[in-house]
Amino acid sequence: MPIVNRVADLQPDIQAWRRDIHEHPELLYDVHRTAAFVADRLREFGCDEVVSGIGQTGVVGVIKGNKPAGGGLKAIGLRADMDALPVEEQTNLPYASKLPGKMHACGHDGHTAMLLGAARYLAETRNFAGDAVVIFQPAEEGGAGGAAMVKDGMMERFGIDQVYGMHNGPGIPIGSFAIRPGPIMASTDEVDIMIEGLGGHAARPHKCVDSVLVGAQLITALQSIVARSVDPLESAVISICEFHAGNARNVIPQTATLRGTIRTLTPDVRKLVEKRVREVVAGVAQITGAKIDLHYKRGYPVVNNHAAETEVAMRIAKQVAGEANVLEMSPLMGGEDFAYMLETRPGAFIFCGNGDSAGLHHPAYNFNDEAIVFGTSYWVKLVEEQLAAS
Repeated sequence: MPIVNRVADLQPDIQAWRRDIHEHPELLYDVHRTAAFVADRLREFGCDEVVSGIGQTGVVGVIKGNKPAGGGLKAIGLRADMDALPVEEQTNLPYASKLPGKMHACGHDGHTAMLLGAARYLAETRNFAGDAVVIFQPAEEGGAGGAAMVKDGMMERFGIDQVYGMHNGPGIPIGSFAIRPGPIMASTDEVDIMIEGLGGHAARPHKCVDSVLVGAQLITALQSIVARSVDPLESAVISICEFHAGNARNVIPQTATLRGTIRTLTPDVRKLVEKRVREVVAGVAQITGAKIDLHYKRGYPVVNNHAAETEVAMRIAKQVAGEANVLEMSPLMGGEDFAYMLETRPGAFIFCGNGDSAGLHHPAYNFNDEAIVFGTSYWVKLVEEQLAAS
């Protein structure tokens, strides 16, 4: 495989960084140790600029090429995420999390380490024109850290013309990549539904408005939206994952609460599903006599890969892994806040194979260190090709 030889030499260091980060997981924006670790390494590498505190706790490093500037791109951004998850680790690894209830269960430790490895290589060689901007983001796991960095003016401040992201992919073979143009990951909206009926004795249901029955009707009715309102050739998911009501077997509860998530791949379907959810909630309230309050919160937008930049990403990945090992994947209904960066600049998001590992967010998951040389080589070749002197 044509991985970069120097990257292979750096693999032990990158692995050591990854395992250190893995031992010390931090959540959301509270990534102070990880951010300091990243900033210290970037300064050691000789980055021309290292800026902390972007998007609260994000870190950005700038590496200037030593080739004469061409007439094309001036700067490209490469993004990794730093935060972990509130998961109790069950790997029994020697470098397992030292913090109870916190774990790098999504591989952000690997993402951060691979981008650090690329930064070290690029700072050593500088075989490109323009600026390589390495972006280390907090709060991907539900905190919209990508949006926070964008709102802090990161794109403008560092003159970023294009932006690229990478995620590990369990089930994708080591040494392989997967990508597609257009929607690659879903929008992630949230619903909280509070039902107020009329409680009473379980033996006198005719004197009650049963919040449990109302909730059950509501869940069934919501499923009909995907089945009967969304074009079968489009994609949507409505999952109600929490149902809380009552605390006694012979009491019909006064209230019930439902919580769930909604995933779509296009703005039109997203708008349609929200409209139909609101209509279904209002209809069930009317036919049951219950009071139902709906809180509908829009979350991360669709991760939408730009066509030209996806072609670039595919070409680079084929250089690293070979043409047969770059797959065109189907969209995933999971979410990613890299979407916010792709809304502001053209770019692409790619998956790097993690082999036959436990799934993302699973307590037995572990980033596969064999993927390091492939992901890091991808970053290096992407910069050197996209910022080649004209």
